[in-house]
Amino acid sequence: MTSNDASADAPKKAPAKDPWELPDVSGLVVGVLGGTGDQGRGLAYRLARAGQKVILGSRTAERARAAAEELGLGVEGADNAECARRSDVVIVAVPWEGHAATLESLRGELAGKLVVDCVNPLGFDKKGAYALKPEEGSAAEQAAALLPDSRVTAAFHHLSAVLLRDPEIEEIETDVMVLGEVRADCEIVQALAGRIPGMRGVFAGRLRNAHQVESLVANLISVNRRYKAHAGVRLTDI
Repeated sequence: MTSNDASADAPKKAPAKDPWELPDVSGLVVGVLGGTGDQGRGLAYRLARAGQKVILGSRTAERARAAAEELGLGVEGADNAECARRSDVVIVAVPWEGHAATLESLRGELAGKLVVDCVNPLGFDKKGAYALKPEEGSAAEQAAALLPDSRVTAAFHHLSAVLLRDPEIEEIETDVMVLGEVRADCEIVQALAGRIPGMRGVFAGRLRNAHQVESLVANLISVNRRYKAHAGVRLTDI
């Protein structure tokens, strides 16, 4: 056999997948735990405005329904357990102080679900915001430890609730860094982010890298206070 023959018989490598080729997520139901807070309500509004089916979750169904009615756009409200049960993808936007307790209480309802943690562990003192480091390493890693039967990712950390909730703003020019252990799960979250005009979902590594992504919010708070802005993050050269 000649070298040319050997070359012809060698298995051909599949072409590399386009990293911007993302799945169709338009049919997924997205639940937002902490959906009555500023960040959760803002995310719910933007996703619903983009045509996503959204359920707001809160500790009480009445509060969630009131917030959902205020948003309109077909958004529904339910208590956290019902929200988790009825959703394909669940965004965790609860305050850091209640993060662990909320997730522990919903372990059963969140089993098998794609969970997107966007919680930023922060402290505040007279010098401003500063990052906290959970024992597990990050809020996302804490979520993964508490939800062994869920598929945990991390995303939506650097978004301004003010911009999210402003109906006059058509596009929010920012990137959403998405972290997770399974690339296919991350691509679903990237695609959800990309449904919001102006946003891109960008894969940014595994959950072990979530701490620095969560921590960056403390810097953005300082930027926004100094320049009276609503700064986000835009990655270059991609």
